[in-house]
Amino acid sequence: MIDKVKVAGVDYTIEQADELNNDPGDMGECIYQKALIRIKSNMSIDKQNQTLVHEILHACIEEAGFSEQDEDFVNRVGIVLHQVLRDNDFSFLRE
Repeated sequence: MIDKVKVAGVDYTIEQADELNNDPGDMGECIYQKALIRIKSNMSIDKQNQTLVHEILHACIEEAGFSEQDEDFVNRVGIVLHQVLRDNDFSFLRE
């Protein structure tokens, strides 16, 4: 897993954690004030990556200036975005 991602010019640190917010149901969290994304470590790599994309999407929405976030929207778009990023070659963006 990567350890950093830049979102709208802000460097978000990515950490793995055993527990999040003392809630065993949480898989990830994005702490905007600290520019920190935390991902639960005891999940499969696919679930960790899917959760990371979900939390990056939260960061994107926050950095774009939206004060309200619809968790259902982020869940649905995050799942699709994870698949698109995983299954396609984006090397053309570096050309």
